[in-house]
Amino acid sequence: MAEKEMLILREVYKTFNPGTITEKTALNGVNLTLAKGDFVTVIGGNGAGKSTMLNAIAGTFPVDRGNILLGGREITRLPEHRRAALLGRVFQDPMTGTAASMNIEENLALANRRGQPRGLRWGITAKEREQYREKLSSLELGLENRMGSKVGLLSGGQRQALTLLMATLKHPELLLLDEHTAALDPKTAEKVLRLTDQLIRENGLTAIMVTHNMKDALALGNRTIMMHEGRVILDLDAEQKKEMTVEGLLEQFEKVSGRELSNDRMLLTK
Repeated sequence: MAEKEMLILREVYKTFNPGTITEKTALNGVNLTLAKGDFVTVIGGNGAGKSTMLNAIAGTFPVDRGNILLGGREITRLPEHRRAALLGRVFQDPMTGTAASMNIEENLALANRRGQPRGLRWGITAKEREQYREKLSSLELGLENRMGSKVGLLSGGQRQALTLLMATLKHPELLLLDEHTAALDPKTAEKVLRLTDQLIRENGLTAIMVTHNMKDALALGNRTIMMHEGRVILDLDAEQKKEMTVEGLLEQFEKVSGRELSNDRMLLTK
């Protein structure tokens, strides 16, 4: 594998409830390669396999067939907890990814110690506290003045911004964003997206962002892929993204998939 390739999915298949009336083929031979530093946005209709692909990468469930390589390592059979040290993840629900009963600096300390042995004693040093204050200050949400506040008291947008910071604190090999602004109001979502772009750029991260918002998909990142029925059916590079419009993307979907995209959340964000 070339050194610049950070992620490779090779002919990845996953079927849920095989042999039953609820059988569902979620991934149907997915092939995808991300270079180091790629920021890929992923769009597609409901049930296209977008979130399933992220879960397969994270090791939430074993895949039926295929290979997953991260940073040159074969991780296809690696347990989820072993992959966690290599990945950063932000979910749709702002309540996921943080400990509500712990304060802001304690959450950051947990994220900072991810993958390290846990002993009976771990205090937050003055140096660490200052580092956390500086990182929080960059969010421009005033959280650096509330480091002792319980995370459960934060708004959804503040909590999602904190989760983003926690997910990128250790510079993961791959950042997975699963519709992480879908539960936020439009104004807050826009702010979190700007923060997402900033953190990815500043840290030189490789990232995959699943979204239903076609406008955001085209505006962010250097690649956009479209999924349909468990496969990648369209892959736009940076130059192609610049020329593409939401209307053009819909036309491409109909052309490549052979069907019209209707009654789907993807249409609500034009």
